Amino acid sequence: VQLQASGGGLVQAGGSLRLSCAGSDITFVAYDMAWYRQAPGKQRESVAVISDGSSTHYADSVKGRFSISRDNTKKMVYLQMHSLNPDDTAVYFCNARRSRGTPLSYWGQGTQVTVSS
Repeated sequence: VQLQASGGGLVQAGGSLRLSCAGSDITFVAYDMAWYRQAPGKQRESVAVISDGSSTHYADSVKGRFSISRDNTKKMVYLQMHSLNPDDTAVYFCNARRSRGTPLSYWGQGTQVTVSS
């Protein structure tokens, strides 16, 4: 299983970015997909989750600004981010967690998002 995250970069406060995560060698529809982030000196935290049935959940800090979506035919998950602020600066990771059966979890390599003030 491989998860390849992309789309990070440097953006000014108030700007937008869209992160993408491509899955390979994975039965994508059997997994809940999530984005996490880890800022320097902080623990990794969940940002957004989309279930195998496309139910979504967001961290309070990103509600109304971020949107997670998935395309099962392409084995892709996206994170659309708007109204970015410096507190959103972090390495963003995608995660696949099997929704039923044997608990399996996979991580992508991370993509850096830097928001300048």
